[in-house]
Amino acid sequence: MTVPATTPTTPTTPGAAATRATPGAATGAARAPEPAPEVLRPHAEDAFADELAALAAADDRPRPARWRLSPWAVATYLQGGVLPDGTVITPKYVGPRRLVEVAVTTLATDRALLLLGVPGTAKTWVSEHLAAAVSGDSTLLVQGTAGTPEEAVRYGWNYARLLAHGPSRDALVPSPLMRAMSEGMTARVEELTRIPADVQDSLITILSEKTLPLPELGQEVQAVRGFNLIATANDRDRGVNELSSALRRRFNTVVLPLPATPQDEVDIVSRRVDQIGRSLDLPVAPAGAAEIRRVVTVFRELRDGVTTDGRTKLKSPSGTLSTAEAISVVTNGLALAAHFGDGVLRPDDVAAGILGAVVRDPGADRVVWQEYLETVVRERDGWKDFYRACREVSA
Repeated sequence: MTVPATTPTTPTTPGAAATRATPGAATGAARAPEPAPEVLRPHAEDAFADELAALAAADDRPRPARWRLSPWAVATYLQGGVLPDGTVITPKYVGPRRLVEVAVTTLATDRALLLLGVPGTAKTWVSEHLAAAVSGDSTLLVQGTAGTPEEAVRYGWNYARLLAHGPSRDALVPSPLMRAMSEGMTARVEELTRIPADVQDSLITILSEKTLPLPELGQEVQAVRGFNLIATANDRDRGVNELSSALRRRFNTVVLPLPATPQDEVDIVSRRVDQIGRSLDLPVAPAGAAEIRRVVTVFRELRDGVTTDGRTKLKSPSGTLSTAEAISVVTNGLALAAHFGDGVLRPDDVAAGILGAVVRDPGADRVVWQEYLETVVRERDGWKDFYRACREVSA
């Protein structure tokens, strides 16, 4: 989100460094504050503010309480389209439109939404953009880990105020979920299955009764209209704790699949690499399309256990080889080409990244990779340079 402008003063925190006077400047000389540094990864509502504003202006359909856009406009924001005034809405998610419609419709009801899928199927990405389109704020987030405490889901305490004045609303520190309930916003919980079971269960009352009890104060927080929750979970690496049946019943589950076709996956990787490359000021790789297609082909063949033409059965490695990993491999290759090459993305730039993604278990996965190189890559027309580069980094 946009950081408010600050008055030029002597900074008391690292974040205030942008307003510090230049060393050697005359004392008392009037200076304009230095511009705030660019954010490395803007929140979705900031990065796509123009598209959200254009959709809001063109959106004449009914909107649920406290929604910034109608369900139709939210789905259009995720899937892309062209507005009557010619504004192009870029796709944020490439996949079945019906899945997006079901997800958006769920948020318009009293049911929470669970996005389920293997790693790299854009669960977090979809979650963030749904919250941005619905509430205009994707930052009400609980990041699930094995150490996530109950306070992160419910509320905590300002212990200085608690000791000085006892339990009160002023001493209470609201969690992102509590804020979302109070303000009628969309909250997010990432990696729900990594959260300890007893902390997971604290969601049951919130989702079923739409109430958060405050027993220390003899009070409760009731969710206002507009509140809902989006959670994500990984159905391959099952995390630390399975969801209880009681909690799972509180969600409508939408399973996000891997890209249906090679071209879909190439489009996704190309679009995200372009966005990331522009944010990092990396030059556009003239020959990038060929290497992106090659990376996607390798990942899909090893992931599916069969070559594209269906003629050769393959062993699959232990890793997921997800679309997100393909994006990472190509982005890293683009940086190599920009900083240590001639700016053209070549097999040498992506070979090491592919090896790192495929060989997670040095014993079993290395055998799978070597077999794939010798039986598929070596014999494929136009892949000689790629075979040589992979052999060099695998040695």
